[in-house]
Amino acid sequence: MPIVTVTRRLRFNAAHRVHNPALSDEQNAALFGKCNNKNWHGHNYVLEVSVSGEIDAVSGYVVDLGRVRDIVEREVIEKTDHRNLNMEVDYLSGLNPTSENIIVAMWGVIEPALKPARLQRLRLWETENNYVEYEGE
Repeated sequence: MPIVTVTRRLRFNAAHRVHNPALSDEQNAALFGKCNNKNWHGHNYVLEVSVSGEIDAVSGYVVDLGRVRDIVEREVIEKTDHRNLNMEVDYLSGLNPTSENIIVAMWGVIEPALKPARLQRLRLWETENNYVEYEGE
């Protein structure tokens, strides 16, 4: 049976400050530049959620993308949209909210909620030119 990957795209807006409290203000500014702005900065993020599997003989689906949407909205978007990622998002608590850390943390809440569907990949667009991908471990 062929394995097919389907993807749902969702959007959210959020503010953050990329900052490592173990470094001095000068070191943070040198390392993170304008992303270390003490007054925060924001992005219009796009999250792509890809699920892989065999095509179900009855439905013709790998997974109902409406189910994927509902899970991701409940587990990630509602907690993240129009929030400060450093201060208001429980699954990011204690993390420096780089795109790399954000996507791994999102995997940790999306993957178990989607079971038995198999989360294949997350892609998080921070800007129209920059994205990160994660395929689990």
